[in-house]
This record gives sequence, C-alpha cells and structure tokens, in this order.
Amino acid sequence: MAKKAKREAALAVRDLSPGDWAVVERLFGENGACGGCWCMHWRVPRGGKLWEESKGEKNRRSFRALVTAGRVHACLAFDGENAPVGWCCLGPRRDFPRLSTVRALRGVSGEDDWAVVCFFVRSKARKSGVGTALLRAAADLARRRGARSLEGYPVDPKGRGDVPAAFAWTGVTAVFERAGFENVTPQGVARPVYRADL
Repeated sequence: MAKKAKREAALAVRDLSPGDWAVVERLFGENGACGGCWCMHWRVPRGGKLWEESKGEKNRRSFRALVTAGRVHACLAFDGENAPVGWCCLGPRRDFPRLSTVRALRGVSGEDDWAVVCFFVRSKARKSGVGTALLRAAADLARRRGARSLEGYPVDPKGRGDVPAAFAWTGVTAVFERAGFENVTPQGVARPVYRADL
C-alpha cells in the first residue's frame, strides 16, 4: 500500500493541449494504444468494414487532426520522470456517434451529456491508481467545460478475475466507484453505466 501511495504522489495529471501530439504518439506507440485504434473507436460512426478500413494509419491521421485542432477533450498522466503513462478521453456524447449504435446504451442519456469513453494506461503503471487519478481529472475537466454530468461504461470484472487490458479500455467499475461515480445502470441493461453529477 505504501508503494502505491508513493507512485500516486509522483503522478502528475493535466489536460491535453493541441500541442501534445508528440506526447500522445509516445504514449500510444506504434499500435495506436490498441490495434490501430488511436482513440477513434467511438468517433467512427459504425463498426464492421468501415472500422476495419479506418484502423491504423487512417485513424492516426484523423486523430492527429482532431488533437492539433483542439477538438479532443482528454487528460494525460505522467510519472515522476515526466514520461506519459496514462490517458483518459471524454466529451459530449455527440462527439462519439458510435455510442448510439450500441443497443445497451441507446437512450441512456442525451447527446449533450458528457461521456468518458477511453482509458489507456501503460502496462507498468497499471493497478497503481493512474485510472482513478485520470477519471477524477476528467470529471474536473468536464465540469470546467460546463458539463452537468459525466458518465462512463466500464467493464465489471466481478467473478471473472482480471480483465485483459484490451477489453478494459472503457475502464473498470472499481475505478468509477473510487472516483465517486454512481451505478445508474437501467434495469435490463447488461452493460454497466456509471454517472457523476458535476
């Protein structure tokens, strides 16, 4: 526990700025965080063939244009040596058209509500409080931008042991609970929905 507290104390979290593209590339690496996604999964209107054609270089170019134009809301985490170790992306739901294609999430909120849609934490920094620190910073960012609430759609690993990182990119329920979010999953919806009033 003391080791975790020491790591958390050395962590610095700040908002993404349009000049941070080199930092994003350094953090995401050649794979664009995971499988050529480049944090574009929820921005591409649908999956299937369109998503397969977008993965990799096309996503990288699209995301770079969004970041450098100041059109991405996100938080970055840095370790004590100022190396990027974590990422959390959020914004108005209307920025993420693919959310409306997920049956379990349709009608959960309005298009003007804000959502946190992506986490990426380097493997060596996982399970050290980075996700929780990023989510708290994301809620603060959303509040400063005028959002009244922020919601997320984490994975619930209960009964399944550890969830592989590739399947936990929307976060895990414990992170949302530690950051003060409330479980507001509608009855009959299998995918967890967590919300914080800002």
